[in-house]
Amino acid sequence: MAAEMALLKPISKFTPKLSTNPRTHSTKFFTITMSTTSQTSTKAATTTAKPSKKAGKTAIKETLLTPRFYTTDFDEMERLFNTEINKNLDQYEFEALLQEFKTDYNQTHFVRNKEFKEAADKIEGPMRQIFVEFLERSCTAEFSGFLLYKELGRRLKKTNPVVAEIFSLMSRDEARHAGFLNKGLSDFNLALDLGFLTKARKYTFFKPKFIFYATYLSEKIGYWRYITIYRHLKANPEYQLYPIFKYFENWCQDENRHGDFFSALLKAQPQFLNDWKAKLWSRFFCLSVYVTMYLNDCQRTAFYEGIGLGTKEFDMHVIIETNRTTARIFPAVLDVENPEFKRKLDRMVEINQKLIAVGESQDIPLVKNMKRIPLVAALVSELLAAYLMPPIESGSVDFADFEPQLVY
Repeated sequence: MAAEMALLKPISKFTPKLSTNPRTHSTKFFTITMSTTSQTSTKAATTTAKPSKKAGKTAIKETLLTPRFYTTDFDEMERLFNTEINKNLDQYEFEALLQEFKTDYNQTHFVRNKEFKEAADKIEGPMRQIFVEFLERSCTAEFSGFLLYKELGRRLKKTNPVVAEIFSLMSRDEARHAGFLNKGLSDFNLALDLGFLTKARKYTFFKPKFIFYATYLSEKIGYWRYITIYRHLKANPEYQLYPIFKYFENWCQDENRHGDFFSALLKAQPQFLNDWKAKLWSRFFCLSVYVTMYLNDCQRTAFYEGIGLGTKEFDMHVIIETNRTTARIFPAVLDVENPEFKRKLDRMVEINQKLIAVGESQDIPLVKNMKRIPLVAALVSELLAAYLMPPIESGSVDFADFEPQLVY
């Protein structure tokens, strides 16, 4: 699950608590755990990692938009994919998809070489911390997908073996991605304690139909992010600071195949696509994903500038392409190519920056909360205005026969 879907809330900064001089830790290895500070948490998480002579521990703050772990109503999922109950299930299409996943095009793709460590050793100062954050957030998002897909594969095994096996193979892909990213952290003398995260992180509950909307968007937006970065760095190799980006061309096809599978799932559940409620939910999830990415990335412009990209230009390209892809299946999408949509996003960025400044101020909590009220109201107003912009009617459940293909 390459891109993270989260409900919209004010964003706070997410910074690894690492030394400002990374070279001083060149002979030590750190295990990254997560501490929970969001409003839904009752106390900070504590590490369960066993200390060793070679390993230390450093905490990373979990903010409201840190990649989340998801769960769903598995009993409802079993009903949705019961072939005796749901006559819309096209097993032929799922079997064709299954063969795609079994082929495992990337089985030997994620093989590291000495370039990784050599490149990491050359990255210093703030950019080194930025890369650590990129790897950690990406690893957590991929691992979140692994956990969800693995459980769905287990729970659906008796109800629909074909769909269950696809979920299991997608969990294979996500585990491979997460492991590759975690290996990248080792180049910076760090490691993410995935076992700890599995037990300690809170899980966000989404109904099955919301899982379908959100995960489809997450996979497709992940595809467009990866392929755009890959193409840019191929054309501008002087910005290739770390070799992980060279793997994005094949990597993004995993995301694309996962998105195609969720497209097939939605087609098998026409009640999620063919009424006015479906149109409202489709627009809501599009807005949530696009705004979340835009606000998150605008807090991390140094990363994108470090690889030669303009953050806002990159994000708008990804949003527009994702929206065009999504319009093939969602019954309604946002008019993101209307210049007013970007103006609203930019105003949200300005408001969010003010919210961050309030949170980092030395004011007492009461004063901070009073200052936040008009800013939160302004942010909600912009979100509502963006949501209420005239949508684009789109999508169809009357598709041509499924034909697996690569998208470049």
